[in-house]
Amino acid sequence: MKIETTVTADETIIAVEGDIDLYSSPELRTAVLKAVPRATTGVGVHLGGVTYMDSSGVATLVEGLRSAKENGKTFSLVAPSTSVMKVLELARLDSIFEVRSG
Repeated sequence: MKIETTVTADETIIAVEGDIDLYSSPELRTAVLKAVPRATTGVGVHLGGVTYMDSSGVATLVEGLRSAKENGKTFSLVAPSTSVMKVLELARLDSIFEVRSG
């Protein structure tokens, strides 16, 4: 998995590529939980390059959403891949997250 964080005046974007699974999700969790309190208004997690995501990845995203709400920030999923959307739909979380195109 590859993670790249970009900070702009409006938002912090965390771009993720590869698989988000039990072994890689702690790295994403660290990136998200560091970004949330530092973000000006919110965090966007770009998931267009994610080829696979399991339940640990879902838990990481839910934790990021919870942290953002606690910090008064927005949290969105940007351009999630088809495989990510399928997992979110199966978990019935697709309506919980703000999902936006690239």
